[in-house]
Amino acid sequence: METRVGDITSPHMQWWLDAKFGMFIHWGAYSELARGEWVMNRERWPIDEYEKVARAWNPERFDAREWVRMAQDAGMRYLVCTSKHHDGFCLFGSEHNDYNTVETIGRDLMAELADACHAADMPLGFYYSLKDWHHPDYEAGRRAPAPGDEAGHARFIEYTQGLVRELCSNYGKLAILWYDGGGLYDGAGWHADEMNALARELQPGIIINDRSRVPEDHDTPEQHIRASAPDRAWETCMTMNASWGRHAGDREWKSTGELIATLTRINSLGGNLLLNVGPMSDGLFPAESVLRLREIGRWMDLHGESIYATRRSPFQWGGFGFTTTKGNVAYLQITRAIGEELIVGMVKSPVVSATLLATGEALAFEQRGDRLFIRGLPSIAWGDPYSTVVKLEMEGEPEAYPGWW
Repeated sequence: METRVGDITSPHMQWWLDAKFGMFIHWGAYSELARGEWVMNRERWPIDEYEKVARAWNPERFDAREWVRMAQDAGMRYLVCTSKHHDGFCLFGSEHNDYNTVETIGRDLMAELADACHAADMPLGFYYSLKDWHHPDYEAGRRAPAPGDEAGHARFIEYTQGLVRELCSNYGKLAILWYDGGGLYDGAGWHADEMNALARELQPGIIINDRSRVPEDHDTPEQHIRASAPDRAWETCMTMNASWGRHAGDREWKSTGELIATLTRINSLGGNLLLNVGPMSDGLFPAESVLRLREIGRWMDLHGESIYATRRSPFQWGGFGFTTTKGNVAYLQITRAIGEELIVGMVKSPVVSATLLATGEALAFEQRGDRLFIRGLPSIAWGDPYSTVVKLEMEGEPEAYPGWW
């Protein structure tokens, strides 16, 4: 497979561009404290004290198959999980340290997840934090050229590349390498080109994000929507509440309707949504996450056609919501109920038919200049608590007139 890094037309990117929706999972020893994944840093835990938490953590109820099933039932087409977060504790076995779950509880949690993903044909990604609060040489390069620092930085880079090699070698097919925490050094400081070439050699076709401080395959806006240039792939990662790792006190849960509207907005702009779950210490998903995943899944069962394999829409935001497009079809994602008549502006392509996607029911429509009128939307269309979708078949690919501001 030819890999053209940073090129949205590259063959190795097409499955990901079609998938549109993935599950992000932040899970680790910090889940035991249930105050977020930055708890070691924010509460200034000494390494030796935090180590006791990490070495005692034992997620006895973790069932990787159940995680994958819930992701797929929600309509998610890939899964990315933290193999090591900033605290440096690895959820996989390593020859480079004994600070990992194989040494502490005799379980390679990432191997269990990889087996479950492969069995369910679910593309797997490993999140890997380049930041490492546990490693004594993590900041050595920043202190150069003080005596010994260059050697310390070299040791840390060798350690980092060793872990990346293990993740890309020991778990079968790896679809995504999702870096984080690269802020201390630039790409040269991370030896990113060398490290990513190693990953591609071990995993041909792997998709790599931009957080090793080099562009690679896609951009990663966090907790907000920012579309990249049309020829550049991008993915918003976002939480269901306000926290990545489990935080027992966080009650700022987004509604299911808000999450679906976010997905459709991102897709209309050509992006993917990587939606996070922060499992509890024992390995179970919080009830609030489970509820939202189930509700999203029910919506996707009826409307997934308007999400998967769509591309950036030529239509601007409308008062009703957003528009996704695929082939000769435009999907009106009505996230804001506005009545039984819907007016869409700037529609240039002749419309052949208009139907409710969930039922196939035909709708009356009329085009006048650059305005499309859709009439007779039944009251049941406004009874969908999340988003009603109108499917427009057009003559040729959807085109829009230029907007004005």
